[in-house]
Amino acid sequence: MTNTATETRSVVVEREIPYPPEKIWRALTQPHLIEEWLMKNNFKPVVDHRFNLSADWGGVDCQVQTVEPNKTLSYTWDTKDLESVVTWTLTATSTGTHLRMEQTGFRSDQQPYYRGATVGWPRFLAALEEVLARMD
Repeated sequence: MTNTATETRSVVVEREIPYPPEKIWRALTQPHLIEEWLMKNNFKPVVDHRFNLSADWGGVDCQVQTVEPNKTLSYTWDTKDLESVVTWTLTATSTGTHLRMEQTGFRSDQQPYYRGATVGWPRFLAALEEVLARMD
């Protein structure tokens, strides 16, 4: 028997990106670059570092969970009553990098958050790709 009150959903967005993991890692971990594709922030790629993401609609409280340079980055993503985790996974390929973003923790009563993430993350990743194209 499953308890539907505790079941959660995830949003996954995957992309093949024609840049090496090291370049993508910079865009995922350098505050001035994060601001270009995601939100204003005070991020540091240090486990347990607490940081905030802010936009005109409000903000997100986060804490770094995992840092494996050029491979994996995860952090909590808490806003209002949503407590979730965002995990980035970078896998080198023959043509660049397979980038996978997964946000976990959407409860069944959090459909607006889930729908927002389903629409929002592909847009954020498109903006990330634009930033990568401009980077040295």
